[in-house]
Amino acid sequence: MRWTVHGERAVYESPWMSVLLADIEIPGGKRFEHHLVRFPRPASAAVVHDRERGVLLLWRHRFITDRWGWEIPAGAVDAGETPAQCAARETLEETGWQPGPLRPLLSFNPAPGGIDQTFHVFAADGAEHVGEPTDPSEAERVEWVPLVEVRELIHAGEVPDGYSLAALLWFLLYEADVMPLA
Repeated sequence: MRWTVHGERAVYESPWMSVLLADIEIPGGKRFEHHLVRFPRPASAAVVHDRERGVLLLWRHRFITDRWGWEIPAGAVDAGETPAQCAARETLEETGWQPGPLRPLLSFNPAPGGIDQTFHVFAADGAEHVGEPTDPSEAERVEWVPLVEVRELIHAGEVPDGYSLAALLWFLLYEADVMPLA
């Protein structure tokens, strides 16, 4: 079954996102307006893993949910930049660590019922410390967290960011060799 879109009209627009009302018709003939958010750029992130240190994470507060949590470095892809270049740039800016070569892990749409953004996730084996983060407002602290502790943080609900959660769960499932929770 495919929905028919008869048009869209903007409710709000900015360089970061647009909120629209779509005039849609579902199979069976019911027609109504549906809210949606369009992002002009995809986003990218990196799961940076080092066998001795663990995974590079940021501890940060999100004012929208008024919640602290662990996240992986991530951000919007700039014009002329590939998703992999974005993941490397965001990692360096937010953590002060230059990730090793990146390889694609997954791409997904986090909330396709209302948001069109695509999120690309890459993995890096290791990183080189270059200096302090160039964007210190991104996180209260940056830490290497052992994989077993990453699993415990997820289990305890301390990775509330959906992008980071999906990326870390994928990494733990397909890339990492981690002992099960006790």
